[in-house]
Amino acid sequence: MATFKDLGISEQFIKALTELKITEPSEIQKKAIPYLLNNNSDFIGQAQTGTGKTAAFGLPILEKVDPNDNNIQALILAPTRELCQQIAKKLFKFTKYSEKIFVEAIYGGEKIEIQMRNLAKPTQIVVATPGRLIDLLERKAIDLSFVQTLVLDEADEMLSMGFKQELDTILKMISLQCFTWLFSATLPDELKLLVEKYLSEDAHKIQVNKNDVVNKLIVHQYFVSAPNLKFEYLLQFLKTQPKMNGIIFCRTKAQVQTLTKQLIAKNIAADALHGDLEQRDRDKVMRAFKNHKVQILVATDISARGIDVDNLAYVVHYVLPDQIEYYTHRSGRTARAGKRGISICFVSPDEVKKVKVIERTLNLNFHKI
Repeated sequence: MATFKDLGISEQFIKALTELKITEPSEIQKKAIPYLLNNNSDFIGQAQTGTGKTAAFGLPILEKVDPNDNNIQALILAPTRELCQQIAKKLFKFTKYSEKIFVEAIYGGEKIEIQMRNLAKPTQIVVATPGRLIDLLERKAIDLSFVQTLVLDEADEMLSMGFKQELDTILKMISLQCFTWLFSATLPDELKLLVEKYLSEDAHKIQVNKNDVVNKLIVHQYFVSAPNLKFEYLLQFLKTQPKMNGIIFCRTKAQVQTLTKQLIAKNIAADALHGDLEQRDRDKVMRAFKNHKVQILVATDISARGIDVDNLAYVVHYVLPDQIEYYTHRSGRTARAGKRGISICFVSPDEVKKVKVIERTLNLNFHKI
């Protein structure tokens, strides 16, 4: 069985990983780390959410960075503020026993002046959302001329959230001078076009579980009911998950708000997460959720991007997603870091065919309950 030492990771990082109880590399880490350490080329890693992608690209970056060079040597782009914070926090923890490597997270919803001051200090790695990075570039507050590695994390999510123009701008600016590592759960057509345009033709590609884009530790279920009874059956399901944290997905803000009110009326600790929330309100909801003051998040697809919460027991598709890729992202919120989870769809009789399409397309096995 491969260890991090076998993959080529230095003892200083292994010591920090061991303290974090990360001792056995995941499949994406086994495939990506040796290649990224030993080759200078573009790279595409396809693996679903929650399989350890941060360490898969983060450890090779930390091995390659020169701590004595105060310039930005690696840039990591991620779709959301939460994901930027998580990546920066993990990289910081990985460097506990190494020479000091400075990581700065920059994202919207925070005062740009504070981030500009932080970037004026020695910084070797920047983790950024595309929009805020463009703002800083326009103000000439960040210098990317020394970047050797560009990572696009959750690349499919960045495109689906409308960051295509920002990604084009950033990639045009720096893709010629550095190597691009792209990590994504899915490779929709729009992302394939971006790959063709900016990554070299001989970019090395790995795919974890080629016929299994969705995590095998997730149990996929569906329940058929008349629309007017769906809420009652949802309550019955939630009773089988006492004291467990979960996310319930709807398609629209209105659906989210209505369902959240219904759950609160039944004395269930729920809160809403949708695109119209101010950043401070979103942060407040996420803090309450992570501190278990809120048990259930009711969310739209876009608003849940980048959420990484430990021990999510289940994901409920109260309203089916309008794109199959969204099913992958939704269900990938549970069964993270080797744990098991449930992904359950509540559907009307005429929606069963949609479940069958998801099942076929993603090579899943749904259980009817």
